[in-house]
Amino acid sequence: MTSSALTLLFAAALLASLIVKFWLATRQMRHVAAHRDAVPAVFAPSIPLAAHQKAADYTLAKARFGLLSMAFGAAVLVGWTLLGGLDVLNATVRDAVLPRFGGMAYQLALLAAFSLIGGLLELPFDLYGTFRIEQRFGFNRVTWKLYFADMLKGLLVGAVIGLPIAALILWIMGAAGKLWWLWAWAAWMAFMVLMQVLVPTVIAPLFNKFEPLANEPLKARIQSLMMRCGFQAKGLFVMDGSKRSAHGNAYFTGFGAAKRVVFFDTLLDKLSPGEVEAVLAHELGHFKHKHVRKRMVAMFVISFAAFALLGWLSGQSWFYTAFGVQPSMSAPNDALALLLFLLIVPVFGFFVSPVFALVSRRQEFEADAYACAQASGSDLAAALLKLHEDNASTLTPDPLYVRFYYSHPPAGERLAALTLNRQPG
Repeated sequence: MTSSALTLLFAAALLASLIVKFWLATRQMRHVAAHRDAVPAVFAPSIPLAAHQKAADYTLAKARFGLLSMAFGAAVLVGWTLLGGLDVLNATVRDAVLPRFGGMAYQLALLAAFSLIGGLLELPFDLYGTFRIEQRFGFNRVTWKLYFADMLKGLLVGAVIGLPIAALILWIMGAAGKLWWLWAWAAWMAFMVLMQVLVPTVIAPLFNKFEPLANEPLKARIQSLMMRCGFQAKGLFVMDGSKRSAHGNAYFTGFGAAKRVVFFDTLLDKLSPGEVEAVLAHELGHFKHKHVRKRMVAMFVISFAAFALLGWLSGQSWFYTAFGVQPSMSAPNDALALLLFLLIVPVFGFFVSPVFALVSRRQEFEADAYACAQASGSDLAAALLKLHEDNASTLTPDPLYVRFYYSHPPAGERLAALTLNRQPG
């Protein structure tokens, strides 16, 4: 492939993805707005009109803001690539760092500078989303002090964890020969498995408090459920999610003996014990059907293909010049190749995202069916309705938008399936 051909292919893919995203977003906005003034009949007994309208307004506000974010993100991407922004950054960092500190320092500095600039460019959008949209609809509980404390912690964690793994990957790229990508893939997979242990036990507690579940009747009920499901966990914890958001959730995290069951305090405040049990039964359904393991295997396979592709592209000069970057003849280009790859792959990956969304929705249906068998289907349906209302999730999404983006089935489809699977609780 020539440099010009790859440039045209990238430009066409980017333009096509933007057209599809805009079309889907406007479909979603029109569909939600058209159904704003009436609660769907199936939800009318449970969802007040005011809550339904709030969900519609929340969805529309996020969609409009999403269009602006999408346009800005596309402009930044073009600036980094076709307009030569990454080449300018690379030359600046290389000239400043390479002569004094060597190739590895230069490459790590390039990755750090790119990440810092990218974070600064995204900061206004994150601030607006948090302190305007989430605040307007009553979900935000983050103070300015907490926001910037989280940001600082994130930077420190990123430096402590991100720089060493980046240095390892870059060292492998430069020292392991033509099959470096295979060894780099193995190192990355080992790192991902390690993070399954470190995140719940070391990293997450830096941002939130995790206290053992103190409600003894609920604890006994949950332990009985886990025993029925053959699930063992290191502990049951309550996370202080309310200090950041009014949204609620429950999940299990970790790997092997480090698995933990975590409830947001907001979830426990909103749901009855039976509903909490049903929600957890759904999460355990993912465990029983080996969804987590299947997703990890899929991640292994996809990342293997990605590293193999990167291994080939990084050795082609047209890969760099197609995106306005001149590879260096006297310095390593490994970090440059990594950044280019991370910039362009999402553009092409967008077109296969509906496949992953479809698989995820099917897994959610399987987990719901399992929850109906292990707990109360009526409680699960009631919990879903409460969570949809409390999280202001629209009950009337555009069907095509759902098929393209939704990782979870919309409420109407889930409740219809629960009706078929429901057993007395």
